[in-house]
Amino acid sequence: MICLANQAVSVFAPTTTYLVIQLKHSHRSVIYQTSGKIEAMKELAHRTASLVFIKLGGSLITDKTKPYTPLLDVMDDLANQIAATLQLQPNLRLVIGHGAGSFGHVAASEYKTRDGFPRPSPLAHRERDTTENHYWKGFAEVWYQASALNRHVMNALHSTGIRAIALPPSSSVIASDGQVAVWETTPISMSLAAGIVPVIFGDVVFDEIRGGTILSTENLFAYLVKAFDPERILLAGLEEAVWEDFPARTRKIEQITPKSFEEIRHGVGKSVAADVTGGMEAKVKEMLELVQENPGLRIQIFSGTERGYIMRALKGELLGTEIRSDGDLAV
Repeated sequence: MICLANQAVSVFAPTTTYLVIQLKHSHRSVIYQTSGKIEAMKELAHRTASLVFIKLGGSLITDKTKPYTPLLDVMDDLANQIAATLQLQPNLRLVIGHGAGSFGHVAASEYKTRDGFPRPSPLAHRERDTTENHYWKGFAEVWYQASALNRHVMNALHSTGIRAIALPPSSSVIASDGQVAVWETTPISMSLAAGIVPVIFGDVVFDEIRGGTILSTENLFAYLVKAFDPERILLAGLEEAVWEDFPARTRKIEQITPKSFEEIRHGVGKSVAADVTGGMEAKVKEMLELVQENPGLRIQIFSGTERGYIMRALKGELLGTEIRSDGDLAV
């Protein structure tokens, strides 16, 4: 039995290694089966600093088929895995994002919030017609629901002792025709420097062209990549990978590049539930644009429902589908 950083205890048999992590500020322990020998775990604990963006998809943390239904047990498990990884890799820096799931997408679909108001008005107060009032009512409702889900996520992270702070995009981002135009990212930089995990999420924002819109976590990550140059982006959802024949799910795609996407794009499909941000196809296309602009960036789309997968992905294991600029699988 060997301790790492006075927190992780590895108990191993000849062919199997189990990692037992006592979470700080908690009475709970997390146990994960791992591959490799204990020397590999020691090396893991001393890796140099790296920055990873990870999204906890709305389909993962809510039941997207039932409005306003958080999956609290799932959130707790994800938070435990993140906390365990941070204890093993104290130099790992994270930016966590999460989707809106059955909270934001339901209201957004009803009020068509992402599309914006067709005749955006000046900010000055004035009388507004019924259609305009309806739009802004929905804008505020989507904000409320997305923020309510964020509180559940923050509760889960806080319960494990993770130092995290929510930085809502609605208060700091201005969009232009559905894309980030202005974002004061200094709070994110200072959070990372202080050892605090910044948490962002799909949110409503004011838009200088549309009046208002919704930015997904992927939209937000795309902008932050330019400012922070992460090594990897991890997108955890319900799907095991990107499928060539969705929704049949018989042909898993191991890797997608800009060149290969044209051959499989028609089978990738959209979401099986409400998703105003476009589902899997839109996600893949946006990530392909990112790797083309940032050739060293690696992106993974994988399932967060399998036990220990979040921890394994954060450690660097290739799960699900990899998106990259070239055609060589990462080792």
